[in-house]
Parts: sequence; C-alpha cells; structure tokens
Amino acid sequence: MSGLQANAADLARLRWLIELGADEAIGDSPIDRYALPAPVAKPAAGRAVAQAPAPVAAAVPAAEGAAAAVAEAERVAAGCNSLEDLRAALAAFEGCALKKGARNTVFADGNPEAPLMIIGEAPGRDEDARGLPFVGPAGQMLDRMLAAIGIARDHAELANACYITNLVPWRPPQNRDPSADEAAMMKPFMLRHIELAAPKLLVLLGNVPARGLMGATTGITRLRGSWVELAGRPALHMLHPAGLLHNPANKRHAWADLLALKDRLEGLDNG
Repeated sequence: MSGLQANAADLARLRWLIELGADEAIGDSPIDRYALPAPVAKPAAGRAVAQAPAPVAAAVPAAEGAAAAVAEAERVAAGCNSLEDLRAALAAFEGCALKKGARNTVFADGNPEAPLMIIGEAPGRDEDARGLPFVGPAGQMLDRMLAAIGIARDHAELANACYITNLVPWRPPQNRDPSADEAAMMKPFMLRHIELAAPKLLVLLGNVPARGLMGATTGITRLRGSWVELAGRPALHMLHPAGLLHNPANKRHAWADLLALKDRLEGLDNG
C-alpha cells in the first residue's frame, strides 16, 4: 500500500470514529499502550505460589489528598468577596484533576441578580468548548422549559430572569458523572456562589447537585418535585433536561415541577 493509500485509509477510519461519536481522545489518565505487562512467573510443579495481599495503604494517602483539597477549597472560597473573585479563584484552583483535561472553566450564565438560580451537574462538550453552561442540546431543552413559564436567562425583566451554573465547572472525561470526591471539592465554591449571588429560590437539576450539595441517597426520579432548604433558601429538585431528552415520557413530571416553581416565583412578587 502506498503512502497516499495509507493516509486515505487512516482518514476513513478517523471519519468513521467521529461518526460514532468518538470525537475526543480523552480519559481520566494517560495510557501507555506500548508498555508491556510485567511477566508472570510460573510456579514449579507441585509448588503453590502465595498470593500477594492487595495493596490497601495507597487508599489512605488518596483519602488524605481529597480531604486536603476540600479544606483548600473551603479556604479559597471563603476569601472571595464577589462573583468575579470567585470566578478567578475557580480558574486558578488546581486541586481538581478535571481541570487538566478541560478546555474552559465554565462559571455561569444569565443575570446574577435574578431571583432564581439554577444549579446543574457539570459541563458537556458544547459547554466546555464555549465556556458557558447549558448551551448544548440539554441547555436548549432547559431554555424551552423555562420559556414555558416566562423565564429566560437574558430576560429584560429581572423578575423573569435566571442565573445558571453547574456544581462542577470542568467537563469530566467522556461526560461521565463527577465523582463524590470531585463534587465534595466543588461544594465550598458552590455554597459561596449562592451566598454571593443571593438568589431567592434555587433549582437543583439532576442527581449530582442532589447528592453533592444535599447528601441525597436516593435518585432524582424519587426526589423530583420536592422542596428542600439549601444555604437558607428554598430549593426545588428537578429532572435534568438531558434525562428528558433520553426519556421524553418524564416531561409531564418536569411540567408539574415547572408549574410549582412558577407559583413560588409569583409568590415572591406578591410577598
């Protein structure tokens, strides 16, 4: 095969992978695919080989490292006196490994003075590329959902505007859910984010903020529609719009939750 033919074949394989959705070479850690596995010694005939105990000591430093990262996040977040301070602190924070594989730190969008603050899970591919939350298909779904009750992130009327962010500001590899350690690391920043933005109502979209901010142990399908208190404010659990794209039958539940949210927002105006 000539060089040109080989290049054409390689390009065809690459196009095929892109069509399948494999558009980024990204993972939790680099893999050396040329490294050979260590040879396994064969036991002599009739002689048993003792199994080495599983390494457990490595878990202790990892746990200590996670706790130290949370403590550092708490210290840094507490020192932020404005949303711009917080944005800069997140962009400079090196405690979370997700940042190393992300293109952008996705902070927030919308009106930070709005009475409604919406907290999602983590950025996806489109959000990571543009540096804004909820701009991909799930974000377009969210915009349509909010528009159905007269809300928009860029609404001219403050009472009908909203402020949107995610618990985790960096895209996890292959759009996996953030781990418990990653969510715990970002919780101090989010609690400070809420304090600085000072919304009157919160919406928690999906499992990640429910577990990472509220310590929920049940899934969002059971939690949705329930009101809880977070940072001294009423917070509504709702299904994530990405889940609605995969399971449109749940849109009826989302509509019921949107109507409940609308009632609460109208109550703010009348109060």
